[in-house]
Amino acid sequence: MREFTVGPNDAGQRLDRWLAKTLPLLPAPLAQKYIRIKRVKLNGKGAKRDTRLVKGDLLQLYINDEFFDTPTPANAFLSVFKPQLDILYEDENLLLVNKRPGLVVHPDEHERVNTLITHIQAYLYQKKEWSPYWENSFAPALCNRIDRNTGGIVIAAKNAETLRVMNQKIRDREVEKSYLCVILGAMSPAEGKLEGFLRKDEAKKQVSVHKKPVEGGRTAVTLYRTLAKKGGLSLMECRLVTGRTHQIRAQFGAAGHPLLGDGKYGRERENKKFGRTSGQALYSYKLEFQFTTDAGCLNGLNGRVWTVDKVDFVEEYFPGVAW
Repeated sequence: MREFTVGPNDAGQRLDRWLAKTLPLLPAPLAQKYIRIKRVKLNGKGAKRDTRLVKGDLLQLYINDEFFDTPTPANAFLSVFKPQLDILYEDENLLLVNKRPGLVVHPDEHERVNTLITHIQAYLYQKKEWSPYWENSFAPALCNRIDRNTGGIVIAAKNAETLRVMNQKIRDREVEKSYLCVILGAMSPAEGKLEGFLRKDEAKKQVSVHKKPVEGGRTAVTLYRTLAKKGGLSLMECRLVTGRTHQIRAQFGAAGHPLLGDGKYGRERENKKFGRTSGQALYSYKLEFQFTTDAGCLNGLNGRVWTVDKVDFVEEYFPGVAW
């Protein structure tokens, strides 16, 4: 507990505004809660948030010590960071965000700050919907991941129930994700299925494709159809039946038709020829919720579909093609 005596400069202020000025690290919703449950006492008693302070008033604050710290670049980060998000949908439970290629979803050894989850957490913090300082606070989390150089729709949960339900729906294959990609050459047949077993090499951060079961291998199934062909390239739509690391990239590469621009599973010479060396031409462009069992707080989303309205490599290599 800490005590403050109201001086002449603070006299006449509302209690909640004095608290915000005195404890800048205390999120506004939590400050209102502390006033309401009388962890902020005025002259030994609880008070309303709009109470005007008088010189000589004694304020007793039963608030955790970390909120009395001086703001620093570390603890004030969420307030000053400028989130940049392309939000396709938002409600009280989740966000659907169109991640741009080049942005990593979580902090890694190369990037600690400019990540998708940081943008989302700063956005919700500044909206006063979440704070890491709240008691028993749930940290907003991603339900699905997308590679750094792949763009597309990412689901972010605002609460623990949404994260639990959505993760289960993804495991039960009740969330359908469709991708657009550009491959070298043309698939035969033009529409079909890629299936096999993927084994991940953690050291290389790469997967290998096998026709038969192998130790450590996991089943991978991708449905595909050709949307257009032009100049040695094909525009493909893919639907993931399973969701393995690098699944689409590795399976098309193993089929002899790697993704354009893919530096890991593709062909450097061909990528340079077509002017695509900054990342694979792959985009998670459509998301559909197809719940077959109860989804709790997410039931209202059942049957809904979201798509992005622009994919750069489609416009560049297949202008005018409908998808």
